[in-house]
Amino acid sequence: MRIAIIEDNMSVAKGIAYRLEDRGHATDLIHDGADADTFLQSDSNDLIVLDVNLPQIDGLTVLRNLRARGDVRPVLLLTARAEIEARVAGLDAGADDYLTKPFDMDELEARIRALSRRRAQPIETGHRFGPLVFDTQSRTLQAAGAALDLPRRELAVVETMMSARGRVVSKADLIEHVYGTGADVEDSAIEVHVSRLRKRLRPHKVDIRAQRGLGYRLEEL
Repeated sequence: MRIAIIEDNMSVAKGIAYRLEDRGHATDLIHDGADADTFLQSDSNDLIVLDVNLPQIDGLTVLRNLRARGDVRPVLLLTARAEIEARVAGLDAGADDYLTKPFDMDELEARIRALSRRRAQPIETGHRFGPLVFDTQSRTLQAAGAALDLPRRELAVVETMMSARGRVVSKADLIEHVYGTGADVEDSAIEVHVSRLRKRLRPHKVDIRAQRGLGYRLEEL
């Protein structure tokens, strides 16, 4: 599952991201309400962790804008305010759940699991390409029913490419999905992952073809 973490406190945001990534999730970090409002109009996250107190645009406004667009993805609100009125305001704005700071990471994980189970629109549980299947719940790549042993970042690359269903995926999109939005990463880092992944996929009759100046796409051999 891919989770957007919108939190202006860098330490808190990174702490949540590290915990969720350790559990096999992919994350995007945004620290500003205006950036979040724009980002959420075209991202591919399955669930959103949203702080109420954000610079430029507050979290409740971001949430109201999200719901006004008809976006029904689960949203877990974070806030330092424990008053009933604050909780009611968040739920009325469209939040699915509410967590008061400071919180325990185990509780955060439990609430995310609960939200993922009752999400209004179930997400696709697998991507298929040729003989390969990427299970988005277990985050494993499978061939002939057996899971392939891949490093986390190579898994993120192949997930992105398989979800594109044979379309070209740019290096910029791969960097964003593998390292997170706004990551300062050279194209060469993705090229290394693609090169290693190509060698792992060819025995299963799937290749990664470079499209000069455009990016990469999967192709059956």
